[in-house]
Amino acid sequence: MMRWSLLLLGALTCLGPLAASAHGPTPQKVEEKIVLKSSPADVWAVVSDFGGIVNWHPGVETAEATGGNKPGAERTLTLKSGGVIVDGLDEYNAEEMSYGYRLSKENIEALPVSFYSATLSVKPGDGGGSEVVWLGRFYRADTSNFPPENLNDQAAVKAMETFFREGLEGLKAKVAAGK
Repeated sequence: MMRWSLLLLGALTCLGPLAASAHGPTPQKVEEKIVLKSSPADVWAVVSDFGGIVNWHPGVETAEATGGNKPGAERTLTLKSGGVIVDGLDEYNAEEMSYGYRLSKENIEALPVSFYSATLSVKPGDGGGSEVVWLGRFYRADTSNFPPENLNDQAAVKAMETFFREGLEGLKAKVAAGK
């Protein structure tokens, strides 16, 4: 009996480090910001429509939305790259100029993530103007322990950074044009 206990203890000791290194994906985070000369109210007027992202994000070809700006609303974005993303609105606060949403339907060809939640907010900027903050938390597309390069954490972070950055630059151009 003691011999079996020692064998079991030895086996667990050897396998312990393997189990510790075998873990799934870790949550990732991207936060992109942009400072604009326009007032928060003017910027919010452009971004406040959850389904209106097509009007300012250069990477979005079309957007179909249902439910307006109420929690539970949904938008389907067709990207210029050809992918389709479906988002669901979780919270909307016009007074605080902020809304939060999440990926409703995974499409790793469009974005190499298996899930994300994001918040877009407009705040007064230091010294006037406004600051727009786009924050996303997400998991990589391949949640196995050894994902391929195109579906790993780095690919997910790069894709989300690019999507947010392009959107904020598009917003800057839209607001500057006064449209």
